[in-house]
Amino acid sequence: MQPEELAVLESIQRRVLWLSTAIIDHANHVRPNPDRTKVGGHQASSASVVTILTALYFHYLEAGDRVSIKPHASPAYHAVQYLLGNLDRKYLTTLRAFGGLQAYPSRTKDPDPVDFSTGSVGLGAVAPAFAALAHRYCAIHFGEVTSNRFVALIGDAELDEGNVWEGVTEEALAGLGNVLWIVDLNRQSLDRIVPGVRAARLKALFDAAGWHVVEAKYGRRLQEIFARPNGHVLRQRIDDMSNAEYQALIRLDGAELRRRLIDGTTVNRQALAELIAPIDDADLPAVIADLGGHDFTELLRCFHEVEQVRDRPSVIFAYTIKGWGLPIAGDPMNHSALLTPEQMEELRVALGVPEDDPWAAFPPGSPEARLCQAAAERLRRPDTTRPPAVSIEMVPAAIGVRHPTQTSTQEALGRILPRLADIEGVGERIVTVAPDVATSTHLGGWINRVGIFSPVEQPDYEADRPRILRWRETPAGRHIELGISEMNMFMAIGQLGLSHEMVGQHLLPLGTVYDPFVCRGLDSLIYSLYMESKMVFAGTPSGVSLSPEGGAHQSSVTASLGIELPGLIYYEPCFAVETEWTLLEAFRQCCDRERGRSTYLRLSTKPIDQGLLDPALARLGEEELRRQVLAGGYRLVDRRETAPHLPVENVVHIVTAGTMVPEALEAAARLAEEEVAANVINLTGPSLVYEAAKRLRQQAMRDASQEPDEGPFAWLFPPEERSAPIVTVHDAASHALAFLGGVFGVPVVPLGVDEFGQSGTRADLYRATGIDPDSIVAAGLHALELRG
Repeated sequence: MQPEELAVLESIQRRVLWLSTAIIDHANHVRPNPDRTKVGGHQASSASVVTILTALYFHYLEAGDRVSIKPHASPAYHAVQYLLGNLDRKYLTTLRAFGGLQAYPSRTKDPDPVDFSTGSVGLGAVAPAFAALAHRYCAIHFGEVTSNRFVALIGDAELDEGNVWEGVTEEALAGLGNVLWIVDLNRQSLDRIVPGVRAARLKALFDAAGWHVVEAKYGRRLQEIFARPNGHVLRQRIDDMSNAEYQALIRLDGAELRRRLIDGTTVNRQALAELIAPIDDADLPAVIADLGGHDFTELLRCFHEVEQVRDRPSVIFAYTIKGWGLPIAGDPMNHSALLTPEQMEELRVALGVPEDDPWAAFPPGSPEARLCQAAAERLRRPDTTRPPAVSIEMVPAAIGVRHPTQTSTQEALGRILPRLADIEGVGERIVTVAPDVATSTHLGGWINRVGIFSPVEQPDYEADRPRILRWRETPAGRHIELGISEMNMFMAIGQLGLSHEMVGQHLLPLGTVYDPFVCRGLDSLIYSLYMESKMVFAGTPSGVSLSPEGGAHQSSVTASLGIELPGLIYYEPCFAVETEWTLLEAFRQCCDRERGRSTYLRLSTKPIDQGLLDPALARLGEEELRRQVLAGGYRLVDRRETAPHLPVENVVHIVTAGTMVPEALEAAARLAEEEVAANVINLTGPSLVYEAAKRLRQQAMRDASQEPDEGPFAWLFPPEERSAPIVTVHDAASHALAFLGGVFGVPVVPLGVDEFGQSGTRADLYRATGIDPDSIVAAGLHALELRG
């Protein structure tokens, strides 16, 4: 790069540094703060990456590249977008204000374009790698993609997160040559200076995992000194010192820095003294602080080297100074430090920012303005907006899969999926993912039908032997098998669920996971929901119903998560046909890119008598039953038909979900013998019913005179029975369905699993946790007593 080009980049870099610092300063010191609480922001963390961001956006990146920005650098990112013309000037004063610039980059809530939300450290690093997996899958299966390279700028402290290493070592990500991580190695985390030996260990870990490792450690000024006679003495002195010593030295005046630098050497003091003698005291701190992460020539060299290696992911360790260019540079406690008004004014003058316009970009026609315009044009993505490849109408409401009279919802899933492969325009868009549990979650039939995805066909050493499962690994496969990492599974389906927006090809991803281990991947799940991914996952088996498997595999809180997580519909079917209907609805949700949501299917291995559904099917008809199932629930037993002679004072509602239906039905029959009329309500979609309850409450608060939209309550709890008490029974935490008592203000007796389980038969475990028929009967009688 020519000197004049470097000079323009350096000028843009100075403006990015100022704007990012000023954005935070305005939010904390200028904008009114009626709450009188800390607004915050990270001036030092933004400053450490201004060179990297400037090199990326104004030189390296191209249209189609997808980039993740470390959370604490969001002001610097917004400053870049402002200079590129992608952010209106009015937003520069809105950091961390409602409707303004978010605290951390947000794909869904920031006003400028953000590819990957960040905030939970570590997740923003891994997300681009799994987006690249979606890119590779779509490119092989469908040819055309709109994405190109996937870049993550991450803080070195983010590498403390375990999920990062789950991603780095994931075999499914091997060979992704369009993945680049840039580690902002500023040697500081929130509370401490990171030990120096750690960098070498991190590089070795990446190298052992098959990544291409590049280092931008020293800038041109230091490299030129190292190349002189005895230059190795200075290099060894800097290489050998601890991070803590380095951070302290670069903040000293030149004379004291020179003395400590020489006194601390163990090699050749005289040679070191002579080597640095020509450097003025005033220049010496800047020379010793000349790191590769702040040198454009060194960074561009690293980018060029990365481009020559396209058979594996790459990582650049860019050495930087936290707070670079600011008076708080290198201070161990600068993470949340804010410049004073006096320091801000000195910085403005030093960086050449107009006094009358602190938010100025560059004058039209200036070299900086021309480069900003050229970069914006280079990065501008062509308008390739097109409807999803699978429309809602293409996914049928039902496909009529036949099931045995005794079967589980997990087995039903295994029968339904292979049939979906035959649906034209839909089947080829379905991709399944499992963290080494494909066969144990009944994906075997699907895998036999569509095969395992591998970018290169793998030899099948068992081809000549008879076997139930044909594990064929080919580029045409439609199942992605991961290692045992639920974090990776949720990250994978999350990025596959954004493939329409990120890659230009629409996929319908389905992940399967052992239900108790949904919690292991919860951070990635929440991250994917926050990104508004459209995905489906099945947690199976669930609850204590898996019995002999033991307490460590018995989930209880997952139902509550299904109800409470935003952007998620939670179904817990009992019958095979319900599983079919809810799965198809889940895929239809994935086709609605504006209003659709992700779906969680909580399934079980407990065999259920499918004939128990027949009375409701005969009473409602298939179409109406399906409508009610998808709306949240239906009356499996309606006392208006089974016990119309009993007065409403004798009515109790038994509300259940999933595998507890047989026990609820048995309890209802026994209560009938006691002259108690029990409705049995099968809550297929607890989250949808909770949402309906919330709508009712909000409508009443807004305008009690308006006719409310009762949703599923119109048929679940008709007006004449809304004073009846409720018993909820659930193979999950008892509080998950307890909200029903508050809808109409009636007594509720919630039954569920509120303690850790153990191995045993279902009858043993149901009895021990109080969800057996005897407990349900007792709860029903007690509920009537509470009603008085």
